[in-house]
Amino acid sequence: MSNMEVALQLLGVGMVTVFLILFLVVLIGNTIIRFINRFMPEAEKPAPAAITPSSAIDPRKMSAIVAAIQQVTNGKGKVVNIEKV
Repeated sequence: MSNMEVALQLLGVGMVTVFLILFLVVLIGNTIIRFINRFMPEAEKPAPAAITPSSAIDPRKMSAIVAAIQQVTNGKGKVVNIEKV
């Protein structure tokens, strides 16, 4: 065997080994995630309190912020707290 054949053989074995290890990591990770989600579900969180209008924030700005969040999240997001930074 020439040196080139040995090099290509080592390259192939190395690439297959790395592929198999990564495949096992993904497979085991997904299995653990499914197991945890099935047998140890996350406790339901209480609904956050609604925003109370504050004198520090203009009501027009607050409504614009809420509308922007609704638009960006397709109605799935909620504004819980607005703080001036």
